[in-house]
Amino acid sequence: MEIVLEQPKSSTPNKSTLEQKKAKTEQAKPQPVSTDLLGDEASDYTNPQNSFNLIDRFYNGLISRSTLGLSPAGMLSVYSKWWFHWLFSPGKQMESAVKLVKKTHKALNYTWQASVPGGCTECIEPLAQDDRFKDPTWQQWPFNIIYQSFLLTQQWLHITVSDVRGVPQRDNRIVSFIARQLLDTYSPSNFFWSNPEVLKTTVEQGGRNLFNGFLNWCDDTQRTLTGLPPTGTENFQVGKDVAITPGKVIYQNKVMELIQYTPQTATVYREPILIIPAWIMKYYILDLKPKNSLVNYLVSQGHTVFMISWKNPSAKDRDLSLDDYRTQGVLSALEQVNTVCGSEKIHAMGYCLGGTLLMITAAWLARENDNRLASLTLLAAQADFSEPGELGLFISDSAIAFLQSMMELQGYLDTKQMAGTFQLLRSNDLIWSRMIRKYMLGNRMVMNELMAWNADLTRMPSTMHTEYLEKLYLRNELAEGHYQIDGKPIVIDDIRVPIFCVGTQTDHVAPWRSVYKIHRLGDTEETFLLTSGGHNAGIVSPPNHPRRHYRMHTSKVGDKYIDPDTWFSQNEPKTGSWWPAWQQWLIKHSQTEPCLPPPMGAEVILGEAPGSYVMGN
Repeated sequence: MEIVLEQPKSSTPNKSTLEQKKAKTEQAKPQPVSTDLLGDEASDYTNPQNSFNLIDRFYNGLISRSTLGLSPAGMLSVYSKWWFHWLFSPGKQMESAVKLVKKTHKALNYTWQASVPGGCTECIEPLAQDDRFKDPTWQQWPFNIIYQSFLLTQQWLHITVSDVRGVPQRDNRIVSFIARQLLDTYSPSNFFWSNPEVLKTTVEQGGRNLFNGFLNWCDDTQRTLTGLPPTGTENFQVGKDVAITPGKVIYQNKVMELIQYTPQTATVYREPILIIPAWIMKYYILDLKPKNSLVNYLVSQGHTVFMISWKNPSAKDRDLSLDDYRTQGVLSALEQVNTVCGSEKIHAMGYCLGGTLLMITAAWLARENDNRLASLTLLAAQADFSEPGELGLFISDSAIAFLQSMMELQGYLDTKQMAGTFQLLRSNDLIWSRMIRKYMLGNRMVMNELMAWNADLTRMPSTMHTEYLEKLYLRNELAEGHYQIDGKPIVIDDIRVPIFCVGTQTDHVAPWRSVYKIHRLGDTEETFLLTSGGHNAGIVSPPNHPRRHYRMHTSKVGDKYIDPDTWFSQNEPKTGSWWPAWQQWLIKHSQTEPCLPPPMGAEVILGEAPGSYVMGN
């Protein structure tokens, strides 16, 4: 009997077994599905160098040039969303119909009463900011009927397009904004035969106003086509009529020039002031004529003042980033101020975008345990962009895509494109009313230094502007704590120096309630001041300015949050300019012992103020 011994099984499978198992495993795995319906390789459209991508960007850029950077695709998408929700909202349609019947009845009733001798009271009053129908001639028949019917239509349209169920609040506001712009185009004040003020002036002057208006139109058209500034700006030349506070240019790089102003007092406060204006504007809004120059006011009060003058970028500066403005702008300026003034801490002030950049820089300095700042002053500057006002209605993924395509063709955002967007926010005041005054009434507005400055526009480099819109406006990274520098986030809550924040009451660029949100972000002493006026005129508020008032309150660490409307009601207005109140706040947060003025410049003097960058057109 033969006994066969069974060989022990090897613990290591042989090669053929491994290959069989691998084959079974591969068969069991789901096979990748081609993303290309034509069977070719996957689409490379997202690559910026992809030829199809380049075609779309070029095409979008051409369209954006004619739409002032607005995205027609984005607007159409919002309108379509609103329309379909309104279509499936029978209750909203019924409300609109009922309101239309009531408004029509009110208009007919007013028409009947207005035609009877003795007249009647208005059935609807214009909004507080609407000055189109304030001339007494609008109270005469039949113009009173015309403008009252228009205001009733305006009110009805606002009710009809607003608050449609299921439509996001932002989209509702966009549709309401577009509807208001379209309706304002057909305002009776915009047409010759329905504007009694124009008709009266034409009769009194025998038509000379229309002739002068035609000359004004020809002059404006010629200046627009040739790129010349508006009439009257030649009387406000930079360095001769405005921006004439004595000073020296002590530093220059590819982003900015740094100006140090000549002291006007025998002794000065130890802490210097560094002013960071927005790069969307020329710096000399803060240094107009001596009578309304914030710089001149500060220097005359014994402060050492430094000012950043941003370079007006061209196509070759397209790659300048937001971080370049932080490092080569604010940080470079801080280093130069420290070199000139020694180890003294610095009062830093930022205006508009410059204030936002200052907050970013201050949060980074706090993260790095850099204590060179003595205080922060923010003028009409936003940190939280969750409610940026009507300007935010223009910012979306679609809008940024179109803007970016347009800026790629040019390398920058053009001055006219920015100006057109801002004018839309106040079309009654900045477009239609000016056209009526210039072209129908034949009157030229008397140019002043602030208006001349406003016409001296700047550009913004493509990369920086795209980053600013995406990171701050669209994703609100700074307020959310997601904004990164060197791969790590910065947080405004880390800032411990005192903050003085100024909002302007009628601001359309940085609404004061949005500026007020700094109270929800910081963990330090915060003084909030609300001044009368708008984004520019409210800031340029010298002590001798008539009809100015402000409200101010300081919140200590640990104080409970107060919402903006409650804050407004609890703080009574004070008559006068806010400049002295801020200057006293600066003194409170400065050393008491004065010192001799520091030397002018750290190494070499590059030239006289206002420098060369401010002259760039």
